[in-house]
Amino acid sequence: MSEKILVIGANGQIGTELVAALRGIYGAEAVIASDLKSPVYALRKNSGPYEIVNVLDKDNLHHIFEKYNPTQVYLLAAILSAVGEQKPKVAWDLNMTGLLHILDFSVEFKVEKVFWPSSIAVFGPHSPQQQTPQYCVMDPNTVYGFSKLAGERWCEYYFTKYGLDVRSLRYPGLIGWRANPGGGTTDYAVHIFHQALKTGKYESFLSADTALPMMYMDDAIRATITLMNAPAGEVTIRSAYNLAGISFTPAQLADEIKKHIPGFEITYVDSDPRQAIADSWPKSIDDTYAQKDWGWEPEYDLPKMVQDMLVNLKDIV
Repeated sequence: MSEKILVIGANGQIGTELVAALRGIYGAEAVIASDLKSPVYALRKNSGPYEIVNVLDKDNLHHIFEKYNPTQVYLLAAILSAVGEQKPKVAWDLNMTGLLHILDFSVEFKVEKVFWPSSIAVFGPHSPQQQTPQYCVMDPNTVYGFSKLAGERWCEYYFTKYGLDVRSLRYPGLIGWRANPGGGTTDYAVHIFHQALKTGKYESFLSADTALPMMYMDDAIRATITLMNAPAGEVTIRSAYNLAGISFTPAQLADEIKKHIPGFEITYVDSDPRQAIADSWPKSIDDTYAQKDWGWEPEYDLPKMVQDMLVNLKDIV
């Protein structure tokens, strides 16, 4: 049976790259991109089916499932950490109700596999911050974080109760050059490259020594597709897998950029609400289960990522 893959939230930082990767594997017509608004440029030039979809509109969503009868669904639509703190109830509604709609329709239409992204935001101030394990205290203190933690529980519940093959990753901060980030606490690690090339200066909203788990987008897309292609029997975690790439601080990132742009300068704001969010998150992640179950291994370290970002962005910014 040929695949019919529905990607919801395709205009976002992950979605634009995931759609391109999936179309490269399965063909353009097999991957239906969808979002609240018209397609961004990256999707317009990468032709294939596109639908306007609101995950909170059940009738609209049901129609899309009827029209395409997808074999796989990727739900990427979400409000992220920093924006979520400005609109907490809106964030909860979109992140939670949208997921439940997708899970219900996936059961109804017998979708073979569902992907939903979780995040390191599920961890909190009492979680171990170094090499945070798969299973530990989880006390998130942001709406985004506890919507993701609740979402993990729903995913495992639908797998256990209904046999729905749901798969998930706890993404670290994601860094890519093809699309803008969507309002998260780790966005500085994308903005810094743009400003380095434009002005040679950057003012970080996180302090110099704030270490956070990060990942280059190429690795994140590869991890997502690898997990989705793994045999069901090898997927032992149905909440969400810890996923690790690179951990670094703004100062370490700036030092690496200076190797390519010697005059680059970084400064730091005195206070920003995103600092408190970052301080409650892990500094590094233990992803032993992902390594063991489906062979995960990142390809990008800090020097390789910085070089690739600057090479690709220099003709864009």
